[in-house]
Amino acid sequence: MLTELWSLKGRYKILHLTWFAFFLSFVVWFNFAPLATAIQDDMGLEISQIRTLAICNVALTVPARIIIGMLLDKYGPRITYSLLLIYAAIPCTAFALAQNFNQLVISRLALSIVGAGFVIGIRMVAEWFPPKEIGLAEGIYGGWGNFGSAAAAFSLPTLAAILTFGSGGVINWRVAVALTGIIAAAYGAFYFFNVQDTPPGKVYQKPQRARGLEVTTPKDFWFLMLMNIPLVGVLGILAWRLSKVGFLTSPQLYIVWVALFGLYLFQGYNCWEANKELILGHKHYPPADRYNFSQVAILELTYFVNFGSELAVVSMLPAFFENTFGLSKPAAGMIAASYAFMNLMSRPGGGLISDKLGSRKNTMAVLTAGMAFAYLIMGRVNGGWWLPLAVLLTMTCSFFVQAGEGSSFAIVPLIKRRVTGQIAGNVGAYGNVGAVVYLTLFSLFPEGDIGNRIFFEMLGVTSMIVAFLCWFFLKEPQGSFADHHQEELQANEDIIPVAK
Repeated sequence: MLTELWSLKGRYKILHLTWFAFFLSFVVWFNFAPLATAIQDDMGLEISQIRTLAICNVALTVPARIIIGMLLDKYGPRITYSLLLIYAAIPCTAFALAQNFNQLVISRLALSIVGAGFVIGIRMVAEWFPPKEIGLAEGIYGGWGNFGSAAAAFSLPTLAAILTFGSGGVINWRVAVALTGIIAAAYGAFYFFNVQDTPPGKVYQKPQRARGLEVTTPKDFWFLMLMNIPLVGVLGILAWRLSKVGFLTSPQLYIVWVALFGLYLFQGYNCWEANKELILGHKHYPPADRYNFSQVAILELTYFVNFGSELAVVSMLPAFFENTFGLSKPAAGMIAASYAFMNLMSRPGGGLISDKLGSRKNTMAVLTAGMAFAYLIMGRVNGGWWLPLAVLLTMTCSFFVQAGEGSSFAIVPLIKRRVTGQIAGNVGAYGNVGAVVYLTLFSLFPEGDIGNRIFFEMLGVTSMIVAFLCWFFLKEPQGSFADHHQEELQANEDIIPVAK
């Protein structure tokens, strides 16, 4: 595969066009963090408001990844990705035109939906590559696309400064933000006319019902209901955070909480509709057609700690380097970009290790443990450190984080093919749950070295717990290194009804 990677034909064309779609969605999604201090100065915002905007940046990505996973399984990745990229221009323009904090919050919440684009490409790549190569292919998609956050951190402050044109001491962040959305929308139209969902002659497998995630045992249905609680609960945390900065009044907060409880019930009803025949005993799945939802749950937790921590760290790292080492905004943005820069190698590296090591489970456990130790060491960084050593540590930590992400999604497409979009949506959503939880806790920590130390140690401890779960409870997927997906070999196997 490595020798054919630079080909722009067949499946490699699809891979390259898809990772670039993801790249642009991440440029859009992360166009706030590198410009945060400039926006703060221009709009006269308090630090608590800036931290709240950082939380809003990842909030609605949680339900969006679930919904987009359903749409993806039903309509296919081509149309879903194209429409999402075109949509990006709307909230980017709204954010660029905002005149007060409330408008910033609303537009940022709408823009956070763009972060759901990652899920779409996971299924697109899985349709075009066999299991034995899925780790590297998904790693390239995720890693090279994820580099969009580094590209935003590296380029947007400089671009905004160039676009100032005599605007005084405030750099022109508005035009820079708007441009990212316009470029994404243009590429969305290009993507639609240049890709297809599956290779010629291959049928795109769809779930019988896309309203909720299909499970294959009654016990797994109740496990699914349990794991859905944080997906809604994290929005309650966000609402509480917004009430603390005056965006919501107390009565409005309670109304939002009641609405979120209703959302959970509605989500549960949809899952019931998708699985009610199974729950009522009217049908059962043959052993070859079953999957264990506990494996999805563990992968949700791995993505909680690896991608959730990446989102949180990327959101605070430019300000961390700026304040800890007294750097200028462009310099701090470029150095902080070293964390996301590692995506070019780390995430494909994690996928490749998973392909070659012979055990996707052990790869996941080791990388998560390495991430835990790296975060614990980062908790010791302060202004007295030699700056190049701090940068090297940051890049080392990011390797384990992003290689772990690549390892997670080397397993996701192998669990159950026809619901890959929804499984990827659930796992991906937990990454955003982690980001909101981590950023909310970070916003409560004291400013300065003490708060930074507590933050990184928290990331390390939670990662170590998940590494333990991976080592003892994660199982190796069937057909992990086969030439064809298992469901392609068992194409169109019918679900067997129970005799009455």
